[in-house]
Parts: sequence; structure tokens; C-alpha cells
Amino acid sequence: MAEIVQLRAKDGHELDAYVVQPGVPAKGGLVIVQEIYGVNAHIRAVADRYADDGFVVVAPALFDRIERDVDLGYEGEDSQRAMNLLKNFDIESGVDDIAAAVECERCFRHVKKIGVVGYCLGGTLAWLSAARLPIAAAVCYYGGRIAQYVNERPKVPVMLHFGELDQHIPQSEIDAIGKAYPEVPIYTYPAGHAFNRDGSAAYDASSAARARARTLEFLREHLR
Repeated sequence: MAEIVQLRAKDGHELDAYVVQPGVPAKGGLVIVQEIYGVNAHIRAVADRYADDGFVVVAPALFDRIERDVDLGYEGEDSQRAMNLLKNFDIESGVDDIAAAVECERCFRHVKKIGVVGYCLGGTLAWLSAARLPIAAAVCYYGGRIAQYVNERPKVPVMLHFGELDQHIPQSEIDAIGKAYPEVPIYTYPAGHAFNRDGSAAYDASSAARARARTLEFLREHLR
């Protein structure tokens, strides 16, 4: 069952979140962190699938500080709008808004452990969540700014996924993360950026399926 709930960050900002409860006793809680296109159909579908796997899922609308109800596609004017929103996005406030999701008692009232899974912009925010927030695990898909925050050491288990053909994230940055944190599993796939984004030209079904299987195994281990 899906619904929109309101979250409150520590500075008083109120934001929406897409929340899905599983139809079975929860295996854990997940915060799904959006790309630059908002909590759009793809992110909602990702949330729905994890709920089908038995997790309580919360996807906070991180662009609510800039513009409400952001739900964009990947081409033309929508793509340009997404880039403009990114320029005005404050990553520190983004972490605060994820914290509001993690702390949502109404959402996670029957859950003991919560993880964060993020995509693109959300992948970087998932890394910062692992370093700063009271969560149990994090999974980062093609987080393009993780290398900028390599000195922020995760306090919980983290898994990273990257595309070998990603034109936005150089291999040198992935290598730098791996050198700094040899204990962190880093998986690469014969695909480009956003390979998990079904419904777009970037989607690579085989890579997405392999990454999701690894992610589920990882989450089940650390959130049980």
C-alpha cells in the first residue's frame, strides 16, 4: 500500500515522501534516494519493488526545498529542468531530509534496522548517509560525487555499483574509492550511467538484474 506522507527536517522544513508498506511482516526499512528527476515513476517503481521484497520503503522528495511535486522524464525540457534543479540543490540539506525519512516513526514503527539505497545524486547521498546517519547499511548506485567525499568514512557496511562505460564517472575516481576503502565491495558492469533506470535509453537489463540481486542479498544480511 502506497501513500504520501509529510516529513519534517531538523530545521523545520516539511517535505513529502512516497511510502510503501509491504503486505508481509517487514524484513527491514529502506530509504530510497532519488536521481535529479525527482520522485518520478522510476523511483516509485523502485520503491514498489523493494516493498514487494518485504521492506518498508520511504522515498523522500529532496527537491521540495526548491520546487514541489518534481516528477520529470529524461529528455528535452525535463532534462534541462533537472539540471537546473541540481544547480540549486544543497547537498547538506539533502542529508538532513534523508535523516527526516530515517527518523519517520510513523513509517518505520515496526522496523528495527533501516538502510539507504541511492541512485546517481542519491548514490552520493547514500554514501554521506552511511557516514553521518544512524542507519544499518547503504547501497550506492553510480554516485558521481562520492570521490569528493572520500574522506567521510562510512560507519556502516556499504556496497557500490558503477557502470564501466559511464561517461560521467571516470575509472580513476572508482579506483580512488577502492584504494581508500578496500573493505567496501565495489561492483562494475558492462553498462553506462543510470543502467538501473528502466524506461530510459540508459537501462541495461542484465546489469540491473545482477546489481539488484547483490543489493538484496546485502540488505537482507545487514537489515535482518
